[in-house]
Amino acid sequence: MALVKIKQGFTSWHVGVAAEAVAAAQFARLGLDVSVQYGADQPEYDLIVSKGNLMMKVSVKGSKDGSWGLTQNFCKKANYHEAADKWFVKHGSKTIFCFVQFKDAPIDQLPRIYLATPDEVVKRLKETAKGRGDTILYEDHTYTLKRAYGFGTTDRIPDEWKFTDELVTDLMNRVA
Repeated sequence: MALVKIKQGFTSWHVGVAAEAVAAAQFARLGLDVSVQYGADQPEYDLIVSKGNLMMKVSVKGSKDGSWGLTQNFCKKANYHEAADKWFVKHGSKTIFCFVQFKDAPIDQLPRIYLATPDEVVKRLKETAKGRGDTILYEDHTYTLKRAYGFGTTDRIPDEWKFTDELVTDLMNRVA
């Protein structure tokens, strides 16, 4: 019987499934009730987390390359700010985003997890590449090509987005 390198099969489908499972587990570890929306590619959210009368929808985005493509379907003629604004309109005020990053995460450790509101995501997207904007949210990206618009700068997810008990509590109270 031949040995199979398992990680080679970590497709985008597997990333999505794993990201939702990790996110659900982390919210449950905080004592929140977690409901999973049935069926693939449902609009708006993947999970609902609640505690007592507080509830929020969670849209989970997984990645294995250090970035998340978010607004490319809305981008026309490289107008990144307009694309971000159109993307923003599609998301409700009770929805937060949970970004799960598997790049360089050892199998015996959790991937990095970040939480943000739609308006925080839009602000970050518009600040990307020295304010030009982008359709991609980068975890930590330095522009090294001299012809790149953001040459010499680094785009990074804010430390305040790291998944913590305090941040989850704050977001639960803000979206209530």
